[in-house]
Amino acid sequence: MKKFVFLCTALTVAACGGAKMPSNLNDEKVFFAFDSAEITPEMAKDLQGQSLYMKKHPDINVTLEGHCDERGSTEYNLALGALRAGNAAHVMIKDGIEPSRIKTISYGKERPQYFGTGEKVWSKNRNATTRVDK
Repeated sequence: MKKFVFLCTALTVAACGGAKMPSNLNDEKVFFAFDSAEITPEMAKDLQGQSLYMKKHPDINVTLEGHCDERGSTEYNLALGALRAGNAAHVMIKDGIEPSRIKTISYGKERPQYFGTGEKVWSKNRNATTRVDK
């Protein structure tokens, strides 16, 4: 498993520009490919939209939860979930959000958000979910 973070640079502004701010930050998700913590340009755009929300609401702090599908060992999925949450946080921090406003946690495969078996369900469980801290 490789740690990979996609950051928007001057060369990728076209891919990341035009981020849309969500109307509600709680339960926002970015979805990952199998066995990957890679942030794609589309995911970076979504995370930048979340950053816009946080910039407009400086009183909000978040926890980014890393989730995985049911395949693989508990230990492997906890590590992969941590990478997913950490990479998502890294994009938001690079976009100007103070690190103290973002916590990360990995649930690996231990807390599936969608139940069932098969790629349709697995693809939904491979995510980083943003939770607004109370």
